[in-house]
Amino acid sequence: MRKNIALVIVLLGLSLLSSCTLSGAAEAPEHTKLPTEIKRPDKGAETPKIIAFGDSLTAGFGLSEKESYPYLLQQMLEKDGFRYEVVNAGVSGDTTLAGLERVDWVLGQDNVKVMILELGANDLMRGVPVETIRENLDKIITKAKAKNVEVLFCGMLAPQNVSPKYQKAFVYMFPALATKHDVRFLPFLLEGVALEKELNQADGIHPNAKGAKIMTDNVYKELKPMLEARRDSAKKKESL
Repeated sequence: MRKNIALVIVLLGLSLLSSCTLSGAAEAPEHTKLPTEIKRPDKGAETPKIIAFGDSLTAGFGLSEKESYPYLLQQMLEKDGFRYEVVNAGVSGDTTLAGLERVDWVLGQDNVKVMILELGANDLMRGVPVETIRENLDKIITKAKAKNVEVLFCGMLAPQNVSPKYQKAFVYMFPALATKHDVRFLPFLLEGVALEKELNQADGIHPNAKGAKIMTDNVYKELKPMLEARRDSAKKKESL
């Protein structure tokens, strides 16, 4: 966790994002939709689920279903022999408050084991106080853990067109919450994608198909150890 916090400090110092990038990183036309399971062969009701919970970055704004990161993540899991079903619970334009209002329904699905939480960029764009964002994310994580759902928490950076005080508070909020709840932390979801013209759509905000692949790699790099630990734990229980 200390390593992740150190990385956030470095990223903040580099001021990676321009004023046009993360200020609208997840904002999209309000064509919201209810979360739907990725269309995969029926694996039975007992198949454990991974919930990809977020805004347009998770929903795959501007991409086909097969180009979205939850779909790509499903393919990576199957390739590595992990038996999980990925649920794309991304809603374009979602804020942390909107996420909080629907998280109970999402977590109410059968056999949810992991949640990948990616929210906050739309709050930033709207100027929502950092403390309010923190409280909403805190409640979402608390609700997930209360149902014994492991959380992979994705951090974001703030653009330079906000005040230094707000920028610092926003960026440091993510690792602080991860530490508080002792959850796995991905410091920057868009690492290697943000500001790269060839990896983003024409709006310069949302990843294109190539960018989505890198974003999926970022997620899987942190998710895979979680799933391996779960698998090892299950094997130990079976051997008792």
